[in-house]
Amino acid sequence: MTEHHDHYHAYGGHGHGHGSGHVHAPASFGKAFAIGIGLNTAYVVLEATFGAMSGSLALLADAGHNLSDVLGLLIAWGASWLSNKPPTPGRTYGYKRAPILASLANAAILLVAVGAIAWEAMRRLAEPEPVATGTILWVAAAGVLVNAGTAWLFMAGRKGDLNIRGAFLHMAADAGVTVGVIVAALLIRWTGWLWLDPAISLVIAVVILVSTWGLLRDSVRLSLDAVPPGIDTAEVRSCLEGLPGVRGLHDLHVWPMSTTETALTAHLVTLDGHPGDAFLMDAARRLRERFGIGHVTLQVETDPANGCALAPDEVV
Repeated sequence: MTEHHDHYHAYGGHGHGHGSGHVHAPASFGKAFAIGIGLNTAYVVLEATFGAMSGSLALLADAGHNLSDVLGLLIAWGASWLSNKPPTPGRTYGYKRAPILASLANAAILLVAVGAIAWEAMRRLAEPEPVATGTILWVAAAGVLVNAGTAWLFMAGRKGDLNIRGAFLHMAADAGVTVGVIVAALLIRWTGWLWLDPAISLVIAVVILVSTWGLLRDSVRLSLDAVPPGIDTAEVRSCLEGLPGVRGLHDLHVWPMSTTETALTAHLVTLDGHPGDAFLMDAARRLRERFGIGHVTLQVETDPANGCALAPDEVV
C-alpha cells in the first residue's frame, strides 16, 4: 500500500514556498529475502558438492553465480532495512540511498562472477573433462524450482524499486541459465561432446553479463544523482511552467533520494504576487501523480529582477 502526505510552508514577505509529498517504498520484502536467501544457500551447497563430484563446470559455474546472488540478496536486504530507518540530526535523509549502493554492489559482484566463470570455461574448452550427466540433470532441475520460486517472491516489487528489481532479475536469469545447464547435460548424453559443458558455461557468463548491464547502468546513474529513468525533465518543466500565474522557471533539479523516492527543487517566477498554499499543494500533487515525484521543494519569486530569477536554466 502506498501512502501520500503533503506538507507545505509558505513564507510571507519573502516570496518563498515549500511543497512536498512523500511516496513510500513498497511493502517490506523482509520475508521474501529471508526465504530466498535460505533456499539459495542450501542450493549453492548442493550444486557445488555435486558439481565437484560430477566434474561439471556448468554446475560449478552456476553454483558460483548462485553464491553471488546469495551475497547480493544479503546486501539488498540490509540496504532495504537501512532505508527504513528514520532520519537523524546528522543524517537528515536517513539511509535512503543505501539501496542504490546495494544495487551497485550487486552489479559489481556479478561482474566478478562472470570473469571467474569465463576464465575457467576457456581453460576447460582447451582440455574437456568427462561429466556425470545424470547428476547434473537432477541437480539443475532442483535449481530451476529454487530460482523461479525466489524470483516469484520479488515479482510484485520489480517495477517500483531498483533494489528489488535487481533481486528479481538475478533469480529470473538464474532460472533460465539453469535450464541451459539441463540442455547441455542432455546434449552431452546424446552426443558425447564434452566441450558442450564449458561452452554452456560461456553462454551462462554472457547471459549474466547482459542481465547485469542494465542494473549496473541504472545504479551508476542513480548514484550520480542523475534524473531517474522514466522521468522526462522537459515534461516536468512544461508541467511547472503551465501552472497558473507562473511566468518563468529556473534551477530545476530532479534526483533520486532512494530507489523508490524522487526529489525535485525549482524556482518559479510569478508577477502577480505569492500564489498561496493551495497553489503549492496543487503543484506537489501534480508532480506526484504524473511523474511519481514525492518530495517537492518550490521557491516562488515574485520579482523577476531579484537575484538569479532570470539566470540560465539548470537541469540535473
